[in-house]
Amino acid sequence: MSERVINILISAFPKLLLYCVKVTIPLTVIVFILSILLALGTALVQIYHIKVLEKVARFYIWLFRGTPLIVQLYIIFFGLPSLGIMINAYLSAVIAFSLNYAAYNSETIRAAITAVPVGQTEAGYMIGLNRFQIMTRIVLPQATRIAFPTLMGSLIGLTKDSSLAASITVVEMFKTAQQIAASTYEPFALYCEAAVIYLLLCSVLTWLQKRVEKKLEWKRPDASNTTLKGVPQNG
Repeated sequence: MSERVINILISAFPKLLLYCVKVTIPLTVIVFILSILLALGTALVQIYHIKVLEKVARFYIWLFRGTPLIVQLYIIFFGLPSLGIMINAYLSAVIAFSLNYAAYNSETIRAAITAVPVGQTEAGYMIGLNRFQIMTRIVLPQATRIAFPTLMGSLIGLTKDSSLAASITVVEMFKTAQQIAASTYEPFALYCEAAVIYLLLCSVLTWLQKRVEKKLEWKRPDASNTTLKGVPQNG
């Protein structure tokens, strides 16, 4: 690697990092939160079999899971203006990413909720809880444990897919790398540098996932701690 390329990478790194912190990370966080909220609502609509809304939810999931994310971005940013609907690039990215990831996350959440044993719900009714209390106090906490690994995988995927926002002129980290590459004629080195930053971000999320998973694990009570004091042990 020549000295010129090294100098370009050194000077480019603060700019890439700036747009990573300024645009890429906030975009990822905002989209993930919105997608989880929309996914939860879509999942509950299907679980409770709410008329009309259930059909709308299933159609929405079918549509957004069956079409490419890049196409959805282009339809919202480049296509809607032809209908008189003008949406700026950043908001277009938020809408497209949120709708796309919510379609996938809703199926994850729905599967996690239905995986909770029915007896848990029946027990809730037996002690006088209503449907809302059962869902929030009994079902969702257990479903969170089940869905967490898959949802974290979705977040990691979203972190990488955020680079697609560059295709609709959102100046995030990858778009910044493209702009610098265009002026320095060193696309390989700069794209590799951007890739390393994405890799570091995803590595941090993977590490965080493992830490949280350990805390969410079901822990069996220690037999030594459950033994009544003063009661003689067999043998």
